[in-house]
Amino acid sequence: MNDLTTFTGGCHCGAVRYRVLVEKLAAIDCNCSICQKKGFIHLIVPADRFTLLQGQDELSTYTFNTGTAKHLFCRNCGIHSFYRPRSHPDGYDVNVRCLDDKAIDLFATSQFNGAKWEENIDEIRDYK
Repeated sequence: MNDLTTFTGGCHCGAVRYRVLVEKLAAIDCNCSICQKKGFIHLIVPADRFTLLQGQDELSTYTFNTGTAKHLFCRNCGIHSFYRPRSHPDGYDVNVRCLDDKAIDLFATSQFNGAKWEENIDEIRDYK
């Protein structure tokens, strides 16, 4: 196994905080309707590499379409800093924009055509 890099992050108001262990500094920029509106840059990790440090009671959930993805956001400031993705429902998807200390500058980002999710999902099934 490669070395893991630890990052922390959270929402704008600081009520929600988490730690994530990352194997590859690679992220996904999706063009689906919700990712475009949220500005979400995806970092998908297995559940055992994500720890919610604080703010469980501050989270609200939004679902749509199949209801599989659990789009979590801080009920105070509205920021979507992570969620449970439809593509990897047993993992977590962290918004690289919400990692501390401009960590986004360390990540290589690839494009994903989520606007045609069903046709392209196999491109990221093994992503973690």
